[in-house]
Amino acid sequence: MKKGEKLYEGKAKIIYATDDPNLVIQYFKDEATAFDGKKKGIIENKGVVNNRISEALFNMLTENGVHTHMVERLNDREMLVKKLNIIMVEMIGRNIAAGSLAKRIGLEEGTVLPRPIVETYYKSDALGDPMLCDEHIFMMELATPAQLETMRETTRKVNRLLTDFFAARKLRLVDFKVEYGVHNGEVLLGDEICPDTCRLWDMDTDEKMDKDRFRRDLGKIEETYAEVARRVCGEI
Repeated sequence: MKKGEKLYEGKAKIIYATDDPNLVIQYFKDEATAFDGKKKGIIENKGVVNNRISEALFNMLTENGVHTHMVERLNDREMLVKKLNIIMVEMIGRNIAAGSLAKRIGLEEGTVLPRPIVETYYKSDALGDPMLCDEHIFMMELATPAQLETMRETTRKVNRLLTDFFAARKLRLVDFKVEYGVHNGEVLLGDEICPDTCRLWDMDTDEKMDKDRFRRDLGKIEETYAEVARRVCGEI
């Protein structure tokens, strides 16, 4: 597979063209950002770790009937994926109050929700990724009702699968972000699934095992990412 021109560069990844118009290469960077890009830094080997974790989680989801964009991991930092027309709606699955949810509705962080919820946000760095209701999504023509229903139900399924998978590895899934896109008319799960996009707490100690260690200056960032990779993938 020949690597072509750079098509897009985001906060955590670079997308490159290939000689197949249906496939692109997703390159995982070490750069880290928080608070809508206001805080920036480098987490050494984050790209390598997140690529491996995402591969393992995408494989698990695929085995359980979730359609994703992943084709294969090419090397330490690159993953071959199906080219998507990104749907500009981020889906947030929540099991425990933390982050913006705890602040927004006044719940103490760590409060277990009566049932999991799925929230929708506009994928727009310039606007700070504001929360959207369905009517906003349809007004802005970001997704059709059928696409939104597929995304919401897939996110609920992903939540169930990830919750069980992480629990077996002594990790509690607090919340997570997923993105979707359209490939040949089909809505597919895209982007990545890793400590950048999931809040994970150790089930025995409640220690934060995710990007909150960077956001909140908790230290041991690289060590924590490596520990999550060890639990998810084995030795890397």
